[in-house]
Amino acid sequence: MTSPSEFPGSRAPQAPQASAVTPAPGAREAAGAAAGRSPGQLMWRRFRRDRTGVAAACVVLFFFAVGLLAPVISGLYGKDPYTRYGQVQDGLLNEFGYPIAPNGGISGEFWFGIEPILGRDVFTQLLYGIRTSLLVAVAVTLLATLTAIVLGVAAGYLGGRTDFLIGRTIDLLMAFPNQLFFVAFMPIVVALFVADTDETPTWVRAVAMVLVLWFLGWMSLARILRGTVLSLREREFVEAARVSGASPWRIIRRELLPNVVTPILVQSTLMLPNVVTAAAGLSFLGVGFIEPTPDWGRMFATGAQVFENDFTYMFFPGGAMVLFIVAFNLLGDSVRDAFDPRARY
Repeated sequence: MTSPSEFPGSRAPQAPQASAVTPAPGAREAAGAAAGRSPGQLMWRRFRRDRTGVAAACVVLFFFAVGLLAPVISGLYGKDPYTRYGQVQDGLLNEFGYPIAPNGGISGEFWFGIEPILGRDVFTQLLYGIRTSLLVAVAVTLLATLTAIVLGVAAGYLGGRTDFLIGRTIDLLMAFPNQLFFVAFMPIVVALFVADTDETPTWVRAVAMVLVLWFLGWMSLARILRGTVLSLREREFVEAARVSGASPWRIIRRELLPNVVTPILVQSTLMLPNVVTAAAGLSFLGVGFIEPTPDWGRMFATGAQVFENDFTYMFFPGGAMVLFIVAFNLLGDSVRDAFDPRARY
């Protein structure tokens, strides 16, 4: 049989060759840039693309800036939260103690009106109330987060009796009715600092509120961290570090803590607004901050007494708290989504 190559001018069939597709220069640069980013850079990239999260972060930063600059804003405004303007100036309050001007006395002189009965400026009270609430909330959040990290990671990594003891303590404390515990123990904690609770300094009440709210505020995060560390300690990289002779502290610091940053940040952003609400509730019930300390909870208590005759006074602290809590919750959701490795970037 004659092969095709024996015929003149004939060619043997060639095997098809795969054509190499050269990626465009822009695609190569984008792929190289994505591969060269650190996890923090990827998180920041995802967060910036979340418009809701960015807007919530701006609102939260605005509240913190107002709280820090409250004395400066008050000085520029020309009023303070302690002077009873309605009682020292004629024509501001009627014979029943309510503002004469409509809408709670809102005017060019008093931007948010004046407080019924006492006649203090609502705008400066709101400024200093933000400052008071945020100081307590930040202190409680930091203490509770540190406590949860230490006890939760220790319980998850060490296991055994340590895990049993810390786990049962968490279960016991989580069984406490928080609000009743706060109301019952606030006077006791205050009495530990001073004998006369009728003239308790503001700093004593602030320290007492921080201690009470911290005592029952760390368990949820500690339980989450314990469960996360229990699953991480059996992973290959932890076993490799243990076999190489690394100390437990080095394993916790270098291997475990970087892998629990996400739940710590997410739970902390959700914890802070809850602390703000709890602190306001204590002041509302009369066991937190008292007169003349500006505080959101105390403003709610006053607003509840004058609600039928002056709705405007309740509007400003209520609106500020709702805006702050919603913004912080949205920020927590956005931070969680940004840290999610399965999210597209």
